Formats: sequence, C-alpha cells, structure tokens
Amino acid sequence: MDKAKEIESRLIRIKLIDGSSISGQVNIKREPGHDRLSDLVGSNRENFLVVVNATLHEKSLDNPVRHKTIFVNKDHILYATPEDAEK
Repeated sequence: MDKAKEIESRLIRIKLIDGSSISGQVNIKREPGHDRLSDLVGSNRENFLVVVNATLHEKSLDNPVRHKTIFVNKDHILYATPEDAEK
C-alpha cells in the first residue's frame, strides 16, 4: 500500500508579471524533499503551482475574486513570498 502524500500548507502571496497578485495556500510537501517555498516555486519538476483557497487581485478589478483552486504557470511568477502573519 502506498503511503499518502504528506500535506503541509503554507500561506503565500504571489506577484505575477502582468501586475496581478494571488494569495492563498500551497502544499509545501508536494514534491519529496521540499520544505521551503523557494524549493517548490523553483522546482522544474512541475510547470504549475497549485494554490488553494486563493484570492486573485487583478489590477483592472476593484474587488478581489476568490477561487477554490488556481493553477499558476511558474513562468509567469515575478516573485513569491510566505505570509507569516497567520503562522
């Protein structure tokens, strides 16, 4: 029987190259051996970062939009920072 993947969520804020930003949670343990946000974002293993309980802040919209899940192409990430305020 396969061991279920370990889940350790972290709050994150992502700034995209188009000026929009996303805040939400990512599973820091998505790939074996990863325990830092930079490991997950910098990995070449997967092209997309899965963000759950996400809020999308677009420059052209006054109100942020909530999503259950957003798949973010890592090539479009300008920077990503952990949200330490709620830890």
